[in-house]
Amino acid sequence: MATNFRIDDRLLDRAQKLGGHRTKRATVKAALEEYVRRREQMRITELFGTIDYDASYSYKSTRKRR
Repeated sequence: MATNFRIDDRLLDRAQKLGGHRTKRATVKAALEEYVRRREQMRITELFGTIDYDASYSYKSTRKRR
């Protein structure tokens, strides 16, 4: 899908140099992928403290001796 929009050239150049990307397209793609990853991680952290656990569970008892 072709999309045209204006991006701050100085910001894009900085991102391209920092990321070591060869093209502006690669820079934008990497930035969007990182944005999505971070947002997904933020959604996971919202679960902290909301999941019940069994205090009597012992992970050591589930290990097998070799």
